[in-house]
Amino acid sequence: MHPSDVPDIRARELLTVMALAEYGSFVAAAAYLKTSQPALTRTIKRVERVLGVTLFARNTRRVEITAAGREFVAVAERMLNELHLTVRNLSEVTNEQRGRITLTTYSAFAVNPLPKLVRRYRETRPLIEVRIREGRQSEIVEDVRNGAADFGIGYVNALPDLLEATVLKKEPLYVLIPSSHPLALKKKPKVRLAELRDEPLVSAPNDTYLRRLVDAAAMSAGFGLHYSVTVDRLLSILHHVFAGVGIGILPSGCIPEIQWGEGCHSALLIEPSLSVTVGLISSRSRYMTPAAAGMASLIREQMAVKKS
Repeated sequence: MHPSDVPDIRARELLTVMALAEYGSFVAAAAYLKTSQPALTRTIKRVERVLGVTLFARNTRRVEITAAGREFVAVAERMLNELHLTVRNLSEVTNEQRGRITLTTYSAFAVNPLPKLVRRYRETRPLIEVRIREGRQSEIVEDVRNGAADFGIGYVNALPDLLEATVLKKEPLYVLIPSSHPLALKKKPKVRLAELRDEPLVSAPNDTYLRRLVDAAAMSAGFGLHYSVTVDRLLSILHHVFAGVGIGILPSGCIPEIQWGEGCHSALLIEPSLSVTVGLISSRSRYMTPAAAGMASLIREQMAVKKS
């Protein structure tokens, strides 16, 4: 990296941007920082000039953070946290005894098995704060890419070049059918994709990896699928299936270990059999703190034990 590519922004200026984002007011942020409002305004303008983007939209009544501002604040928070840990707690950070880590993943993994992994992690590191961000696959990748998260857990079948992954498990796709549906009444252990050709499906958005995977398989077989409901989170598909709205197609890891009563029947998807690969996603170019590396190592170890 050339020195001219590094923006000239100081830690105090990062803190100023974060304070304005949190308080949404120049007056309140200036009071928090114990500075004057004009000085705070000059600082914000300087940072925006250095970055070449608008971080805050201003009018006479309020201050609103822009999309670029939100991304910058997420990175600034992580940078200041790492700086604080490095300066104030070098020995404790090295021994993974103090600090904060942020990981990003999809909702099903955040529900199971992540809570048990976090509990095991904090048994030996009680002073480390664990932050968990939940989102779609594209959001997971972006969190790792821009530094908002130390690492991510998501689908690793296709990742940008600057990211790398450690495979944790492969999950076959299952068909989830409301209990009142004729396909569920047959209790078939396997269901062909062609059997879903005219069925109302509950699905993630069409730009998600899972949706593209299923649609490509249907297209190769010479037919299309009928989507009646589209939701943002995979766990929402479960709720709609159990409510009898339609049929869902999900990786095995998204199916609860404890079934919710008799709400649905699950069957392995065949002809074709499809699967997703779940892995630990990290940046090739970013240093992972010892605390984050410890959590990543625990996840790899425990997932390996679960597979064996």
